[in-house]
Parts: sequence; structure tokens; C-alpha cells
Amino acid sequence: MYELRGIRKVFGSHDVAVDGISLTVGRGEHVAFIGPSGAGKTTLFRLLNLTLRPTEGTVILDGRDAATLSDAELRRLRRRIGTIYQQHNLVGRLRVVHNVLAGNLGHWSTLTALASLVRPHGVDEAARALEQVGMPEKLYARTDELSGGQQQRVAIARVLVQNPDVILADEPVSSVDPSLAVSIVSLLRDLSQESRKTLLMNLHSVDLALAYFPRIVGIREGRVHFDLAPDKVSAELLAQLYAGHRDGELQLERLQDGKNPFGGACRPLPGFAK
Repeated sequence: MYELRGIRKVFGSHDVAVDGISLTVGRGEHVAFIGPSGAGKTTLFRLLNLTLRPTEGTVILDGRDAATLSDAELRRLRRRIGTIYQQHNLVGRLRVVHNVLAGNLGHWSTLTALASLVRPHGVDEAARALEQVGMPEKLYARTDELSGGQQQRVAIARVLVQNPDVILADEPVSSVDPSLAVSIVSLLRDLSQESRKTLLMNLHSVDLALAYFPRIVGIREGRVHFDLAPDKVSAELLAQLYAGHRDGELQLERLQDGKNPFGGACRPLPGFAK
């Protein structure tokens, strides 16, 4: 689905966010990206969803080099990518049904989109998506009256309506409590498996990544530090990945002490069991 060849992204003249990443992701594959804050993971995802162009290197999506496409072709290709953000990117004043149906904006004309604000176009589709994320009763609720976890489920429902080939989830659970984090990651994984979608997820929580993904990519200083199956990710590799970053080191210390904030839903990390 993706082939990255020597991707480099520089902001300004000296701020290197991504530095020579080469990576291949197969169709339908599920991959978790982990690493310290500022490692370049979010910039990498913006390159993957084609909202940023690389300073150097090539991004190929489903056999098409993004750099060779016209603006119209690029817009069509972006429709095949659904992105879920940490901050949800919902319009709080609108009803849930409107936010969910925003997944159709890439396919609707401006007139249809405006008309749908007055009378929602495709209510049954929105209802089915909300049923899939477990909150059908919230169809006409005001979005800003929902909890953080419920709003993230609305964002997931919006992507289901979009029906992309690829789902990119950029820190989708960093703003919810641990029990909700487990349910949201599990939901995204299960929905992607059922529909055979490619799922790429940035995760701050190492234990969630190892518990729910068959492939783990560690990013540090804009480079791939490792690309392994979860049972090959050792405590030593993780210590190297987060060295010098106190937030990551504290997380690893808690895990080494056997303190798993996600309870029994996540298995212990290799090398951390007492």
C-alpha cells in the first residue's frame, strides 16, 4: 500500500523532522509507530496522508508516486486515506450526525454539503457507523456535550463513513483514560480487520502498541530505530528508543515495576516481567 524511499522533511533551513525514512507497508497491514515526543511521528503521518510533501525522497501510495500527480489526482488519492487525530477535529456546535456525515465531504459537491447542514443527507449511513462504534443513541446529540472518549468514537464513525483504504490514527487515545484507550485501540483494530483496511497508528503507550499490533516501528530523531514483531522488541531496544526523554523513561520505569495502567487487557512487555 505504501512505499517510502529515503523520505526527508525539513522545516525552514535546519529543522529536520524526518530524516531518510524508507519503509514499505502492505495492503491490509496493521502497524504501530512508537517513539518519544518530537521524534517525527506526526510529521511522518502528514507525509503519509499526503498533506505534506517531502523535502527529499518519494512517497508511493498503491503504486502511484504522489509527486507526479496533478492537484485533482492528489485530491482523489487523499480520499482513500482517513485520518483520526488526537484532538478529534469535530465541530462541537453541530449534532453528531453532521460530524459523522462529514466523512462524505471529499465526495460531495459544495451544494450537497451545505444542504446536509440543514437536512442531513444519508442519516441511515451515519446511524450504521455509530452502531459500529457502539453509540447509536447519540445520533442527534450535540457533539460538544459528549465525553472525550465518545467524541473520539464520533471521529472513528466519520472515517467509517468515508470508507478509505487506509486509516491513519495519530495518537488517538492520548486524551482519554486508560480503560477507554484500550477500547478505542481495540475498536480500530477490529473494524480495520473486518473491512481489510490498512491501519497505521501513532501511540504514546508502548504496552498498547505491543498488545494490539503485529508490527512495531520505533522512531527516534526522525529515523527508524527498529521495525520488528512485538515479541522481538526488547527492553534494551525500548530503553535506547526513549533514552534522554523523561516522559518515555518514566513510562518504561512503571512497566518495569509491573504497573500497567491498562490492566489485564495488555500483556507485560518482554524483558519487564519480574
